[in-house]
Amino acid sequence: MGSAIPVIVGRRTAECADVVVLDLVRADGLPLDSWSPGSHIDLLLDIGAEAPLPRQYSLCGDVGDGTRWRIAVLREQSGRGGSAHIHDHLHEGAATAVRGPRNNFPLEPAPEYLFIAGGIGITPLLPMIAEAERTGTPWRLYYGGRTRTRMAFAEPLATTHPDRVTLIPQDEHGLPDIDAIVRTAAATTAVYCCGPAGLLDAVESTCRTAGRRPPHLERFAPKARKSDETADGEFEVELVRTGVTCTIPPGRSILQVAEEAGADVFGSCLEGICGTCETTVLDGTPDHRDSVLPDGAEGTMMICVSRAASRRLVLDL
Repeated sequence: MGSAIPVIVGRRTAECADVVVLDLVRADGLPLDSWSPGSHIDLLLDIGAEAPLPRQYSLCGDVGDGTRWRIAVLREQSGRGGSAHIHDHLHEGAATAVRGPRNNFPLEPAPEYLFIAGGIGITPLLPMIAEAERTGTPWRLYYGGRTRTRMAFAEPLATTHPDRVTLIPQDEHGLPDIDAIVRTAAATTAVYCCGPAGLLDAVESTCRTAGRRPPHLERFAPKARKSDETADGEFEVELVRTGVTCTIPPGRSILQVAEEAGADVFGSCLEGICGTCETTVLDGTPDHRDSVLPDGAEGTMMICVSRAASRRLVLDL
């Protein structure tokens, strides 16, 4: 994702209850890197720890605007402090730093799109909707949340696209009927979904039961592991570019051990959801435990959480 980029909060607005929108601009005034729908950045928060605390946020602004990166941040009442720090300290003019952008949730060409959002999960879908509009590709959005007052960007979306957007506030309509939503879409429609784990699991399960292609999902929390994925035995990893071979003991990640061995590695979420630590596998069989790569992925792995299904791995590190 490159080096950290110093940025300044150029503009801050209150979008809805507990959600603020930040427009980030480079501190040196230069243009920001280009990005594509589905991209996210690491916001590096200085909250007094030994190192900046990285938190991932989807870019939700105009893809064609190279002067600013826009993110929307929900204050998580049960979070780890990152969102609270942003709400309390990152006002207009405040300095911080970012890494990125990176895209693990790209919008692939399709004859039609079905977008399903839950809560703040609307953010990566906004540039996708804009891209579908730009290309003239048919699309529909179903957007659920607890109440209308807590659904960021809901009213502008519904007002601008009344025939394409369906708002489903839980206090008015209950939970979205995922089975009905998915089954009414044509078989060739690409399904994109972002939101809480329960919504993602429901969409994934419905697509599988209906015999559809797997949906495109963006997770904000690690996917629950199956009971047979808890093996945590010792294995060996050869770091080719570093020139060392390491033993990965139970309870320690490849990322931790490789960093101590002097490998050029970087981890952000450390939960297998951001894709920052993706590493090429030259030999051996990974035990994928991340929430980014599809099941059975070959040739690459997320070393912050994934382990080995073979006795030895050879990595391009």
